[in-house]
Amino acid sequence: MKKTISVSFLIFIFLFSFTLFAQEPYKMPPKEVIDIVNAPPPPRVSMSPSGELMILVDYEAMPSIAYMAQPLLRLAGTRILPKYNARQVTTFYTGLTIKSIKDGSTKKITLPEGAKLGFPRWSYDSKWIAFPRYVDTGVELWVAEVETAKAKALTGPIINACVTSGLTWLPGSRQLLAYTILEKRGDPPGKPEVPAGPNIQESSGKFSKVWTYQDLLQTPYDEKLFKYYATSQIVEIDVVSGERRNIATPGVFLYADPSPDGKMLLVYEIKKPYSYSVPYYYFARSIEIWDRDGNLIHVFADLPLADEVPMRGVPTGPRSIEWRALKSATLIWAEALDEGDPEKEVPYRDKIMTLSPPFEDKPSEVMKVQHRYYGISWLQPEGNAIVSEYNWKKRWRTTYLINVDDLSIAPKKIIDISAQDRYNDPGRPVYTITGAGEYILVQDKDWVYLSGSGASPKGDMPFLDKFNLKSMKKERLFQCSEESYETFIDFVGESRKQIITRYESKTEPPNYYLVELKNKKRKALTDYKDPAPQLTGLKKQLIKYTREDGVELSGTLYLPPGYKEGERRPCVVWAYPIEYSDRRIAGQVRGSPHRFTFFRGTSQLFFLTQGYVLLDGAQMPVVGDPKTMNDTFVDQIVSSLKAAIDKLDSMEVIDPKRVGVGGHSYGAFMTANLLAHCDLLAAGIARSGAFNRTLTPFGFQSERRTLWEAPDLYFKVSPFMHAHKINEPILLIHGEADNNSGTFPIQSRRLFHALKGHGATVRLVMLPNESHGYRARESVLHVLAEMIDWFDKYVKNK
Repeated sequence: MKKTISVSFLIFIFLFSFTLFAQEPYKMPPKEVIDIVNAPPPPRVSMSPSGELMILVDYEAMPSIAYMAQPLLRLAGTRILPKYNARQVTTFYTGLTIKSIKDGSTKKITLPEGAKLGFPRWSYDSKWIAFPRYVDTGVELWVAEVETAKAKALTGPIINACVTSGLTWLPGSRQLLAYTILEKRGDPPGKPEVPAGPNIQESSGKFSKVWTYQDLLQTPYDEKLFKYYATSQIVEIDVVSGERRNIATPGVFLYADPSPDGKMLLVYEIKKPYSYSVPYYYFARSIEIWDRDGNLIHVFADLPLADEVPMRGVPTGPRSIEWRALKSATLIWAEALDEGDPEKEVPYRDKIMTLSPPFEDKPSEVMKVQHRYYGISWLQPEGNAIVSEYNWKKRWRTTYLINVDDLSIAPKKIIDISAQDRYNDPGRPVYTITGAGEYILVQDKDWVYLSGSGASPKGDMPFLDKFNLKSMKKERLFQCSEESYETFIDFVGESRKQIITRYESKTEPPNYYLVELKNKKRKALTDYKDPAPQLTGLKKQLIKYTREDGVELSGTLYLPPGYKEGERRPCVVWAYPIEYSDRRIAGQVRGSPHRFTFFRGTSQLFFLTQGYVLLDGAQMPVVGDPKTMNDTFVDQIVSSLKAAIDKLDSMEVIDPKRVGVGGHSYGAFMTANLLAHCDLLAAGIARSGAFNRTLTPFGFQSERRTLWEAPDLYFKVSPFMHAHKINEPILLIHGEADNNSGTFPIQSRRLFHALKGHGATVRLVMLPNESHGYRARESVLHVLAEMIDWFDKYVKNK
């Protein structure tokens, strides 16, 4: 009897001890790290459509773990908080201040104490701001009048933001559309206590090579929940009087887009059957044209479930449907001519179509494009537009000037460039918003405006150009200096004489300025201070080096505060591999060494507070034929790492025997591969990675081949298959609720088991209630503590 009691007691002690070991309390990093994390972030800025006002938007940098742990429904590829009847949001805005560009005056919008808001949206006339407010019982819709800075609620907690945006401004800016919960919908469907039978999926003859999506529907009960929470009533609300009226009957709406004349609505409604293999935006759907009262004018399209879309392909039938700008109510869209399959050889991939009221005639073809339709931008006079196409195989972008109304005018090619060629990127058009909510290009006769990053061998130097569509001539209106980083934000009002910029340097945090284009005089609009002045002693510079195969590489080198010349410090290399088909473009410098250094979230920059040298954004290009480049993935990343370490060693800033590598997502995949296939490192940190490519069998990143077409490749690049070769300590961190395609939490769990089985030094940290990125304050601090502790033990003090 005594023996039995003793054994039971020992079993109890063992299980109890294991439980304590399995779930540790949240850890805290060093105090200097906590102080920086706790520093309030500067407000975000939103410019008014008029260009004469800005909103300064205060926000909470991180939610609490208590918020992240609230009951959550994972349905049809989205995450719904039943408490709010809305998609889970992890950033709340807490204050709104209106600032005049002209005189610098400010008005703080009066809000209830402790208000938690969604991001504000300007009315098209810049007189109102609309925003959702999150309260304990749901989401309310509020507006604020710009002139008085007074805010008011338009609804109670009835806004439905599960699959909609919650609100849409109508042309004229007097009314808006809201999507609301049904008045008498009752309680949510109860979960069956006893299953009616097994959950079954069946397929026959369908070729559904889809991404490994997560949070999908799994049972009939899930279907009922999705319909319950996603069904909404479209309501029109007058922002002045508060009067409201229902439009049509309820449905599972994605959006109702008003026509430019405000008389019609383009309504996108999800229909059954739902799918257990793709997210809700691929479900069967109807696209209808209604009048403002909700009466059906025309069924534009009934589109089937899109669960057979080829990898990197598009659905068949109409897509990218939108109202044409500067016309009262004309639709324009694209349709695939290759059955949506990018691997099919066809002379043209897409055609652009249009249809005008009364929507009874056959649609007219505007043009065919050789590659995939990439969007349209509208010009004046009416009918002129810029159309872009994208060649995925070559990663090539081509843009044409066309006339939609006069097809006798041949399209004029104005841009033809690799989408990855940053040195020759002409920039992106500058837009304005009309009173009807139409986005059109800012234009002065034949001149449009292009804003770009200004990439160069010295780093990014953003610019603003004036571009003539007829002569193809350019005039540079603005470019930041070499010792700073300054980007164009917007024009001020209707004038082209003044612009708003966002300026920063290595030692100056970002602030907004009013700049005179003619004489370059500037006036500060904001005065945000350095949130972490204790780190002003750090140094950073752009370094360049060459891989053994001749590919040029670069990265940003940070030296910690207090670093003395000639010291060889422990080093962290942080990177993310990117694929290129052109070795010349792969070697281009990306980013700027003159940007202000912000320490946010779980950033690797925090290693600088602990005396490490950091090579951030170390280039890891994978170069080659897009079909086969991953055949040499491992060789190329190892070669890139060696080149980086050799460069830092030659600069005498690191101890080459104390180098750790880290990365997130695909960077974690890279990290595990580096530890498996080279002996250049002391340790590694892999966050939210995918390590077994057989679990992503229909491709990953830009890989086109499936597992069954290239089994040797999938084996070769999977660190899980080479776990026996990983003999350096590795820290695995993963969100338990990771919903990113391919990076299932099981990826890190299985790699941990494999490494443990081979006697490796490994630690697995699974973060409760966290997704692909880590948001809760407790999680952020814990991750930073884990990272610093791991590298202190296995790199710094090796």
